[in-house]
Amino acid sequence: MRSAVLREQGAARPYAESRPLAIEALEIAAPRPGEVGVRIERASLCHSDLSVVNGSRPRPLPMALGHEAAGIVEAVGDGVDGIAVGDHVVLVFVPSCGDCRECRAGRPALCSRAAEVNGSGELLHGASVLTDAVGGRVNHHLGVSAFAEYAVVAAESLVVIDRDVPFDIAAMFGCAALTGMGAVFNTAEVVPGQSVIVFGLGAVGLAAVMAAAQIDDVVVIAVDPNTDKHELALRAGANAVATPDATADLVAELTGGVGVDIAIEAVGSARVMGACLELLARGGALVSVGLPHPEQELTVPALQFAGSGKRLLGSYMGDAIPARDIARYIALWRAGRLPMELLHTDTVPLAEINESLDALVEGRVIRRLFVPNAA
Repeated sequence: MRSAVLREQGAARPYAESRPLAIEALEIAAPRPGEVGVRIERASLCHSDLSVVNGSRPRPLPMALGHEAAGIVEAVGDGVDGIAVGDHVVLVFVPSCGDCRECRAGRPALCSRAAEVNGSGELLHGASVLTDAVGGRVNHHLGVSAFAEYAVVAAESLVVIDRDVPFDIAAMFGCAALTGMGAVFNTAEVVPGQSVIVFGLGAVGLAAVMAAAQIDDVVVIAVDPNTDKHELALRAGANAVATPDATADLVAELTGGVGVDIAIEAVGSARVMGACLELLARGGALVSVGLPHPEQELTVPALQFAGSGKRLLGSYMGDAIPARDIARYIALWRAGRLPMELLHTDTVPLAEINESLDALVEGRVIRRLFVPNAA
Protein backbone atom coordinates (compact mmCIF):
# COMPACT_ATOMS: atom_id res chain seq x y z
CA MET A 1 0.00 0.00 0.00
CA ARG A 2 0.99 3.66 -0.33
CA SER A 3 1.55 5.69 2.83
CA ALA A 4 2.96 9.11 3.76
CA VAL A 5 6.12 8.45 5.80
CA LEU A 6 8.19 10.89 7.85
CA ARG A 7 11.86 9.95 8.28
CA GLU A 8 13.28 13.17 9.74
CA GLN A 9 11.72 15.92 11.86
CA GLY A 10 12.40 19.64 11.58
CA ALA A 11 12.49 20.07 7.81
CA ALA A 12 12.77 23.64 6.55
CA ARG A 13 9.83 25.46 5.08
CA PRO A 14 8.36 25.68 2.55
CA TYR A 15 7.49 22.01 2.82
CA ALA A 16 6.58 21.90 -0.85
CA GLU A 17 10.35 22.19 -1.46
CA SER A 18 11.86 20.28 1.48
CA ARG A 19 9.23 17.51 1.15
CA PRO A 20 9.45 15.94 4.63
CA LEU A 21 6.75 13.39 3.82
CA ALA A 22 7.37 10.80 1.14
CA ILE A 23 4.69 8.59 -0.36
CA GLU A 24 6.21 5.13 0.09
CA ALA A 25 5.13 1.59 -0.63
CA LEU A 26 4.77 -0.22 2.69
CA GLU A 27 3.93 -3.77 3.61
CA ILE A 28 1.16 -4.15 6.16
CA ALA A 29 0.39 -7.34 8.07
CA ALA A 30 -3.07 -8.84 8.44
CA PRO A 31 -5.05 -7.93 11.55
CA ARG A 32 -4.02 -9.87 14.66
CA PRO A 33 -6.45 -10.79 17.44
CA GLY A 34 -8.19 -7.63 18.61
CA GLU A 35 -7.34 -5.71 15.43
CA VAL A 36 -9.23 -4.53 12.34
CA GLY A 37 -8.17 -3.73 8.78
CA VAL A 38 -9.66 -0.55 7.32
CA ARG A 39 -9.61 0.87 3.82
CA ILE A 40 -9.05 4.60 4.37
CA GLU A 41 -11.57 6.65 2.41
CA ARG A 42 -10.73 10.10 3.81
CA ALA A 43 -7.94 11.37 6.05
CA SER A 44 -7.72 14.91 7.44
CA LEU A 45 -4.65 17.07 7.97
CA CYS A 46 -4.44 18.40 11.53
CA HIS A 47 -1.99 20.62 13.42
CA SER A 48 -1.02 17.55 15.46
CA ASP A 49 0.40 16.05 12.25
CA LEU A 50 2.26 19.29 11.58
CA SER A 51 3.66 19.21 15.13
CA VAL A 52 5.31 15.88 14.38
CA VAL A 53 6.74 17.15 11.10
CA ASN A 54 8.22 20.31 12.63
CA GLY A 55 9.55 18.54 15.72
CA SER A 56 7.26 20.08 18.34
CA ARG A 57 5.99 16.59 19.17
CA PRO A 58 8.95 14.19 19.23
CA ARG A 59 8.02 10.77 17.89
CA PRO A 60 9.95 7.61 16.98
CA LEU A 61 10.93 7.58 13.30
CA PRO A 62 10.30 6.54 10.64
CA MET A 63 6.59 7.05 11.15
CA ALA A 64 3.54 6.76 8.92
CA LEU A 65 1.55 9.88 9.76
CA GLY A 66 -2.15 10.70 9.99
CA HIS A 67 -4.61 10.29 12.84
CA GLU A 68 -8.00 11.71 11.77
CA ALA A 69 -9.86 9.57 9.25
CA ALA A 70 -12.85 7.50 8.22
CA GLY A 71 -13.05 4.32 6.19
CA ILE A 72 -14.59 0.93 5.51
CA VAL A 73 -13.76 -2.25 7.40
CA GLU A 74 -12.19 -4.89 5.14
CA ALA A 75 -10.87 -7.45 7.64
CA VAL A 76 -11.57 -8.34 11.26
CA GLY A 77 -9.17 -10.19 13.56
CA ASP A 78 -10.10 -12.86 16.07
CA GLY A 79 -11.87 -11.79 19.22
CA VAL A 80 -13.38 -8.60 17.81
CA ASP A 81 -17.06 -8.07 18.55
CA GLY A 82 -19.41 -5.40 17.25
CA ILE A 83 -17.41 -4.63 14.10
CA ALA A 84 -18.01 -6.37 10.77
CA VAL A 85 -16.63 -6.27 7.26
CA GLY A 86 -18.36 -3.48 5.36
CA ASP A 87 -18.94 -1.29 8.40
CA HIS A 88 -18.20 2.41 8.01
CA VAL A 89 -16.01 3.67 10.83
CA VAL A 90 -14.42 6.78 12.30
CA LEU A 91 -10.86 6.25 13.54
CA VAL A 92 -9.96 7.52 17.01
CA PHE A 93 -6.43 8.42 18.08
CA VAL A 94 -6.68 7.17 21.69
CA PRO A 95 -7.40 3.40 21.67
CA SER A 96 -8.46 3.18 25.33
CA CYS A 97 -7.70 -0.18 26.92
CA GLY A 98 -10.69 -0.15 29.28
CA ASP A 99 -8.70 -1.58 32.17
CA CYS A 100 -6.19 1.02 33.39
CA ARG A 101 -6.76 3.42 36.27
CA GLU A 102 -7.92 6.22 33.96
CA CYS A 103 -10.27 4.04 31.94
CA ARG A 104 -11.83 2.58 35.08
CA ALA A 105 -12.37 6.14 36.31
CA GLY A 106 -14.41 6.90 33.19
CA ARG A 107 -11.71 8.97 31.45
CA PRO A 108 -10.71 6.85 28.43
CA ALA A 109 -9.10 9.83 26.67
CA LEU A 110 -6.36 9.65 29.32
CA CYS A 111 -5.80 5.90 29.00
CA SER A 112 -2.26 5.22 30.27
CA ARG A 113 -1.81 2.15 28.09
CA ALA A 114 -2.84 4.13 24.99
CA ALA A 115 -0.41 6.92 25.93
CA GLU A 116 2.38 4.34 26.20
CA VAL A 117 1.81 2.68 22.82
CA ASN A 118 1.02 5.95 21.04
CA GLY A 119 4.34 7.30 22.25
CA SER A 120 6.27 4.23 21.12
CA GLY A 121 4.65 3.96 17.68
CA GLU A 122 3.04 0.62 18.43
CA LEU A 123 -0.55 -0.61 18.48
CA LEU A 124 -2.63 -1.44 21.53
CA HIS A 125 -2.37 -5.18 20.90
CA GLY A 126 1.20 -5.45 19.69
CA ALA A 127 4.16 -4.05 17.80
CA SER A 128 3.95 -2.13 14.54
CA VAL A 129 2.58 -4.04 11.56
CA LEU A 130 4.23 -1.72 9.01
CA THR A 131 7.50 -2.40 7.17
CA ASP A 132 9.23 -0.56 4.36
CA ALA A 133 10.77 -1.81 1.12
CA VAL A 134 13.91 -3.09 2.86
CA GLY A 135 12.06 -4.72 5.75
CA GLY A 136 12.60 -1.93 8.27
CA ARG A 137 9.98 -1.15 10.87
CA VAL A 138 7.77 1.90 10.31
CA ASN A 139 6.01 3.26 13.38
CA HIS A 140 2.33 4.04 13.71
CA HIS A 141 1.09 7.56 14.40
CA LEU A 142 -1.29 7.55 17.38
CA GLY A 143 -2.37 4.01 16.59
CA VAL A 144 -3.88 5.08 13.25
CA SER A 145 -1.40 6.11 10.47
CA ALA A 146 -4.23 7.29 8.28
CA PHE A 147 -2.31 9.00 5.46
CA ALA A 148 -2.39 5.66 3.70
CA GLU A 149 -4.56 3.49 1.53
CA TYR A 150 -5.11 1.01 4.33
CA ALA A 151 -4.67 0.79 8.09
CA VAL A 152 -4.57 -1.98 10.65
CA VAL A 153 -5.67 -0.65 14.02
CA ALA A 154 -6.87 -1.85 17.39
CA ALA A 155 -10.62 -2.41 17.47
CA GLU A 156 -10.64 0.16 20.27
CA SER A 157 -9.54 2.77 17.71
CA LEU A 158 -12.81 2.51 15.79
CA VAL A 159 -16.35 3.80 16.17
CA VAL A 160 -18.95 2.36 13.80
CA ILE A 161 -21.19 4.98 12.15
CA ASP A 162 -24.19 4.94 9.82
CA ARG A 163 -23.26 4.34 6.20
CA ASP A 164 -25.06 7.43 4.92
CA VAL A 165 -22.68 9.86 6.67
CA PRO A 166 -20.38 11.25 3.94
CA PHE A 167 -16.73 10.40 4.49
CA ASP A 168 -15.72 14.05 4.10
CA ILE A 169 -17.85 14.79 7.16
CA ALA A 170 -17.24 11.57 9.09
CA ALA A 171 -13.45 11.94 9.10
CA MET A 172 -13.59 15.21 11.01
CA PHE A 173 -15.43 13.66 13.95
CA GLY A 174 -12.33 11.66 14.93
CA CYS A 175 -10.25 14.58 16.20
CA ALA A 176 -11.56 18.09 15.49
CA ALA A 177 -15.06 17.42 16.78
CA LEU A 178 -14.03 15.23 19.69
CA THR A 179 -11.44 17.73 20.87
CA GLY A 180 -13.18 21.07 20.31
CA MET A 181 -16.73 20.06 21.18
CA GLY A 182 -15.58 17.91 24.06
CA ALA A 183 -13.74 20.88 25.56
CA VAL A 184 -17.09 22.66 25.79
CA PHE A 185 -19.44 19.81 26.69
CA ASN A 186 -17.18 17.55 28.77
CA THR A 187 -14.29 19.57 30.20
CA ALA A 188 -15.81 23.02 30.77
CA GLU A 189 -19.38 21.73 31.15
CA VAL A 190 -20.69 25.04 29.87
CA VAL A 191 -24.20 25.84 31.14
CA PRO A 192 -26.90 28.23 29.88
CA GLY A 193 -26.23 31.88 30.47
CA GLN A 194 -22.44 31.70 30.54
CA SER A 195 -19.98 33.50 28.29
CA VAL A 196 -17.32 31.63 26.30
CA ILE A 197 -14.28 32.93 24.44
CA VAL A 198 -12.38 30.72 22.00
CA PHE A 199 -8.81 31.60 20.99
CA GLY A 200 -7.65 30.00 17.73
CA LEU A 201 -10.05 29.35 14.87
CA GLY A 202 -8.64 26.25 13.31
CA ALA A 203 -10.85 23.19 13.09
CA VAL A 204 -10.70 22.49 16.83
CA GLY A 205 -11.46 26.09 17.81
CA LEU A 206 -14.32 26.35 15.32
CA ALA A 207 -15.73 23.06 16.62
CA ALA A 208 -15.66 24.57 20.12
CA VAL A 209 -17.53 27.62 18.80
CA MET A 210 -20.18 25.35 17.26
CA ALA A 211 -20.59 23.44 20.51
CA ALA A 212 -20.90 26.54 22.68
CA ALA A 213 -23.50 27.94 20.30
CA GLN A 214 -25.72 24.93 21.03
CA ILE A 215 -26.21 25.99 24.64
CA ASP A 216 -29.02 28.42 25.48
CA ASP A 217 -28.18 32.06 26.17
CA VAL A 218 -24.41 31.58 25.87
CA VAL A 219 -22.40 34.51 24.52
CA VAL A 220 -19.66 33.16 22.22
CA ILE A 221 -16.63 35.28 21.33
CA ALA A 222 -14.18 33.98 18.70
CA VAL A 223 -10.61 35.27 18.42
CA ASP A 224 -7.97 34.83 15.72
CA PRO A 225 -5.41 37.16 14.12
CA ASN A 226 -6.42 35.80 10.71
CA THR A 227 -9.50 37.84 9.88
CA ASP A 228 -10.30 35.51 6.98
CA LYS A 229 -11.54 33.06 9.64
CA HIS A 230 -13.90 35.51 11.32
CA GLU A 231 -16.77 34.97 8.89
CA LEU A 232 -16.49 31.21 9.42
CA ALA A 233 -16.72 31.73 13.17
CA LEU A 234 -19.87 33.82 12.81
CA ARG A 235 -21.41 31.16 10.61
CA ALA A 236 -20.43 28.56 13.21
CA GLY A 237 -22.45 30.44 15.83
CA ALA A 238 -20.16 33.07 17.36
CA ASN A 239 -21.87 36.24 18.56
CA ALA A 240 -18.76 38.36 18.06
CA VAL A 241 -15.27 38.05 16.58
CA ALA A 242 -12.03 39.89 17.20
CA THR A 243 -8.31 39.94 16.61
CA PRO A 244 -6.22 39.42 19.78
CA ASP A 245 -5.40 43.12 20.21
CA ALA A 246 -9.10 44.04 20.30
CA THR A 247 -10.18 41.23 22.60
CA ALA A 248 -9.96 42.89 26.02
CA ASP A 249 -12.21 45.78 25.01
CA LEU A 250 -14.73 43.43 23.38
CA VAL A 251 -14.87 41.19 26.44
CA ALA A 252 -15.40 44.19 28.70
CA GLU A 253 -18.21 45.43 26.45
CA LEU A 254 -20.03 42.10 26.20
CA THR A 255 -19.68 41.08 29.83
CA GLY A 256 -20.15 44.43 31.53
CA GLY A 257 -16.53 44.42 32.59
CA VAL A 258 -16.91 41.20 34.58
CA GLY A 259 -14.92 38.91 32.27
CA VAL A 260 -15.79 35.63 30.58
CA ASP A 261 -16.86 32.47 32.36
CA ILE A 262 -14.97 30.07 30.09
CA ALA A 263 -11.89 30.63 27.93
CA ILE A 264 -10.85 27.90 25.50
CA GLU A 265 -7.26 28.08 24.27
CA ALA A 266 -6.94 26.20 21.00
CA VAL A 267 -3.69 27.76 19.80
CA GLY A 268 -1.05 25.82 21.69
CA SER A 269 0.65 28.88 23.17
CA ALA A 270 1.60 29.54 26.79
CA ARG A 271 1.45 33.27 26.06
CA VAL A 272 -2.16 32.97 24.88
CA MET A 273 -3.01 30.85 27.93
CA GLY A 274 -1.78 33.67 30.13
CA ALA A 275 -3.88 36.18 28.22
CA CYS A 276 -6.94 33.96 28.62
CA LEU A 277 -6.52 33.85 32.39
CA GLU A 278 -6.54 37.65 32.49
CA LEU A 279 -9.89 37.73 30.65
CA LEU A 280 -11.66 35.35 33.05
CA ALA A 281 -14.31 36.44 35.51
CA ARG A 282 -13.93 35.46 39.14
CA GLY A 283 -14.53 31.73 39.33
CA GLY A 284 -13.98 31.32 35.60
CA ALA A 285 -12.15 28.46 33.91
CA LEU A 286 -9.43 28.30 31.26
CA VAL A 287 -9.56 25.12 29.18
CA SER A 288 -6.21 24.28 27.60
CA VAL A 289 -6.80 22.39 24.35
CA GLY A 290 -3.85 23.35 22.14
CA LEU A 291 -0.52 21.54 22.37
CA PRO A 292 2.32 23.98 23.12
CA HIS A 293 5.91 23.10 22.33
CA PRO A 294 7.33 21.06 25.25
CA GLU A 295 9.78 23.85 26.08
CA GLN A 296 7.10 26.49 26.62
CA GLU A 297 6.37 27.43 30.23
CA LEU A 298 3.39 29.23 31.73
CA THR A 299 4.15 31.97 34.27
CA VAL A 300 1.13 33.68 35.81
CA PRO A 301 0.25 35.37 39.12
CA ALA A 302 -0.50 32.46 41.45
CA LEU A 303 -3.08 34.47 43.39
CA GLN A 304 -5.48 34.26 40.44
CA PHE A 305 -6.41 30.76 41.55
CA ALA A 306 -7.06 30.85 45.29
CA GLY A 307 -7.67 34.59 45.32
CA SER A 308 -10.13 34.74 42.42
CA GLY A 309 -11.27 31.14 42.21
CA LYS A 310 -10.04 30.75 38.64
CA ARG A 311 -9.39 27.25 37.30
CA LEU A 312 -6.96 25.86 34.72
CA LEU A 313 -8.33 22.71 33.09
CA GLY A 314 -6.40 20.47 30.72
CA SER A 315 -8.49 18.83 28.00
CA TYR A 316 -7.03 15.97 25.95
CA MET A 317 -9.25 14.74 23.13
CA GLY A 318 -12.00 16.75 24.76
CA ASP A 319 -12.25 14.32 27.68
CA ALA A 320 -14.23 12.26 25.20
CA ILE A 321 -15.85 8.88 25.43
CA PRO A 322 -15.69 8.34 21.65
CA ALA A 323 -18.52 5.82 21.17
CA ARG A 324 -20.88 8.07 23.11
CA ASP A 325 -19.70 11.44 21.85
CA ILE A 326 -19.26 10.72 18.13
CA ALA A 327 -22.84 9.38 17.99
CA ARG A 328 -24.04 12.46 19.85
CA TYR A 329 -22.22 14.90 17.60
CA ILE A 330 -23.34 13.16 14.41
CA ALA A 331 -26.93 13.40 15.66
CA LEU A 332 -26.49 17.15 16.17
CA TRP A 333 -25.01 17.43 12.67
CA ARG A 334 -27.98 15.53 11.21
CA ALA A 335 -30.32 17.94 12.99
CA GLY A 336 -28.58 20.86 11.27
CA ARG A 337 -27.16 22.21 14.52
CA LEU A 338 -23.47 21.50 13.86
CA PRO A 339 -22.39 22.94 10.49
CA MET A 340 -19.39 20.62 10.09
CA GLU A 341 -19.22 21.49 6.42
CA LEU A 342 -17.67 24.81 7.43
CA LEU A 343 -14.54 23.00 8.56
CA HIS A 344 -14.06 21.19 5.25
CA THR A 345 -11.90 23.37 3.02
CA ASP A 346 -11.35 20.88 0.20
CA THR A 347 -10.44 17.28 -0.70
CA VAL A 348 -7.27 16.47 -2.65
CA PRO A 349 -5.11 13.45 -3.53
CA LEU A 350 -2.63 12.27 -0.91
CA ALA A 351 0.21 13.22 -3.27
CA GLU A 352 -0.40 16.87 -2.35
CA ILE A 353 0.41 16.36 1.32
CA ASN A 354 3.60 18.44 1.51
CA GLU A 355 2.02 21.42 -0.22
CA SER A 356 -0.90 20.99 2.19
CA LEU A 357 1.41 21.36 5.19
CA ASP A 358 2.32 24.82 3.91
CA ALA A 359 -1.34 25.69 3.43
CA LEU A 360 -2.06 24.68 7.03
CA VAL A 361 0.84 26.71 8.44
CA GLU A 362 -0.27 29.75 6.46
CA GLY A 363 -3.89 29.46 7.58
CA ARG A 364 -5.21 28.86 4.07
CA VAL A 365 -7.08 25.70 5.02
CA ILE A 366 -9.16 24.61 8.00
CA ARG A 367 -9.52 20.90 7.28
CA ARG A 368 -8.00 19.64 4.06
CA LEU A 369 -8.97 16.02 3.44
CA PHE A 370 -7.05 13.47 1.41
CA VAL A 371 -8.28 10.63 -0.75
CA PRO A 372 -5.50 8.08 -0.14
CA ASN A 373 -6.76 5.75 -2.86
CA ALA A 374 -6.87 8.40 -5.57
CA ALA A 375 -4.41 8.16 -8.43
